Amino acid sequence: MTQPQRRTKARMRELVEALNGHLHRYHVLDAPEISDAEYDHLFLELKALEEEFGTPPNSPTLRVGAPPAEGFEPVPHRVPMLSLDNAMNADDIRAWGERMARALDRDEPLPLVAEPKLDGAGVELVYEEGRWIVGATRGDGQTGEEVTANLRQLLSVPLELEGPAERKRDRVSVRGEVVLPLAAFARLNRLRAERDLEPFANPRNAAAGSLRMLHDVDVERLRSLEFRAYAVAEGLPADITDQVGIQTQLRDWGFLISPDTARCSDLDEAIAWHEALLARRESLSVEIDGTVLKVDSLALQRDLGELSRVPRWAIAFKFPAHQEHTVVEEIFASVGRTGALTPVAKLRPVFVGGVTVSNASLHNQDEIDRKDVRVGDTVIVQRAGDVIPQIVAVVKTKGKRRRKKWRLPDRCPICDTKSVREEGEAVTRCPNGACPAKIRNRILHVAGRGALDVDGLGEKLVAQLLESGLVKELPDLFGLEVEALLALERMGQKSADNLIAAIAKAKRTTLPRFLIALGIPEVGAGVAELLANHFGDLDLLMAADPEALVAVDGVGPIVAQNVADYFSEGRNQDEIERLRGLGLEWPSIAPRSELEADGPFSDKTFVLTGTLPHLSRSAAKARIEAAGGKVTGTVSKKTDYVVAGEAAGSKLHKAAELEVAVIDEPTLLEMLGDG
Repeated sequence: MTQPQRRTKARMRELVEALNGHLHRYHVLDAPEISDAEYDHLFLELKALEEEFGTPPNSPTLRVGAPPAEGFEPVPHRVPMLSLDNAMNADDIRAWGERMARALDRDEPLPLVAEPKLDGAGVELVYEEGRWIVGATRGDGQTGEEVTANLRQLLSVPLELEGPAERKRDRVSVRGEVVLPLAAFARLNRLRAERDLEPFANPRNAAAGSLRMLHDVDVERLRSLEFRAYAVAEGLPADITDQVGIQTQLRDWGFLISPDTARCSDLDEAIAWHEALLARRESLSVEIDGTVLKVDSLALQRDLGELSRVPRWAIAFKFPAHQEHTVVEEIFASVGRTGALTPVAKLRPVFVGGVTVSNASLHNQDEIDRKDVRVGDTVIVQRAGDVIPQIVAVVKTKGKRRRKKWRLPDRCPICDTKSVREEGEAVTRCPNGACPAKIRNRILHVAGRGALDVDGLGEKLVAQLLESGLVKELPDLFGLEVEALLALERMGQKSADNLIAAIAKAKRTTLPRFLIALGIPEVGAGVAELLANHFGDLDLLMAADPEALVAVDGVGPIVAQNVADYFSEGRNQDEIERLRGLGLEWPSIAPRSELEADGPFSDKTFVLTGTLPHLSRSAAKARIEAAGGKVTGTVSKKTDYVVAGEAAGSKLHKAAELEVAVIDEPTLLEMLGDG
């Protein structure tokens, strides 16, 4: 290796260490030291070096990308991930304490640790020699599903354990919960509402669902998640003797720990702490549904042992349900950006989960029929975070007369066009492209920060533009002139100049943002980025058929069909041409196929199976693709190589049957030029 190469490698190590440190300070410690722009500058420098010299396995650039498009492989938990018994009140907790006292033949109080019971998805992270190698769901407690690639998107998951080497055994297994913070939950649901998608019911479902995505990967949602560690199943340093010590060690390794934890001297103190946590539940940043109480002493935990599915030394003290009763005063149809007619229940205002609720989405006619919600009904309302509240069920009173069943209108309530419901769809829509409600919501969507970000263009101004006739279709927005705006009521010269300047700035955008602005169903930030990077050019993307679209890693058949259908419509094609003619433009992107055409793995197809010694599955996939290769999930006659690691399964047998070459990690690295 030459002196310049050594200097470059040293610089890469320096950048990796610095960037991972900044990620930890930002996402775990909440104490950033540099600006986003400075971080981006360092990140791009590292990325440029990696294009020439390869990607280190702990590089932060490996957090970018989509999970592999194949079924989840089983991951056995070497130490079972047990459930917890539930306690619903203080009497249950005292009975649990009495059972432990009898089992230990102990009269003195048992010190306990109280932790918030996080309402998310349990996962296990396995580290070898300090380096993260695999992440898995809880599954049935004995065997989980490998979700390493999806978990890699979580910036609170350390790629390497921090601290001295002697504190990191050969194998360390960390357990914790993946949660969606309430602020991110509210933001994601606002974006889904703008795209006429059904909001997530609660943070837990949104978190768990994102971990199990194979296609149509929602990178934006994954990046919003947090991993909070609470247990060490393997590799705990021998000098740690209590639960508090485990929390300290997890923090020292670089994990995010729930701040709302406490050591309690006895059951009464633990019960009081639980009540105090319940009182401030609404002020917490994440959704919780109770308190987990654990015996602090690890020696006493071992003495108490476990039953078949639960430990005797821990219990979940549950909170009461987050629900209230109210009355449905009216049901009306709201028209969204895509023309979807959404039934909304107007409720008698009720205080639920820290806020006063007066409306609840009923989503579609099928949902109304299933729950049989009618005007005048008493209903149970549930709220999680800032999502539009759900009507959980109708409270039916025997002998009470009910109103007639509610039906979505046959005609759009805004433009009076006959509504339609396509076969196989749950949504009823207004098909009129000129419907004022559709145009209004489209403009608001386009002006949003996630799309073209037209500063100062809010609901009132959009309403003015539509009512005045200055804007009748989306492209009209980008043809506005100052003189026309000055004719609007309460529109001064400065306000008009500012709006025109904001529109001019929005015209200079990026291809992913333009795709988001178009409002194609199911195309959010993550999918837009994948499509833009794959095709590089809007015209190539518009000409792609569903087969070409589904070949993009992270794009599934539903999204592919939606994209193809959108670009095949003449009205949409004309609108795009008008927008481009009005000056909307973006920098060109070199398509991935061109970047990789001359790589050493060009035209080669690989399949990964088992656990590799050093490379994670997503890291190996990224290295192969960077060299021009393709990674698939199924072994066939078209497969060139199967890369096999420890515990390789049926794919290895299939390779033998088809006489496909099988290689190990060292051979792969040698082929990549690392040998």
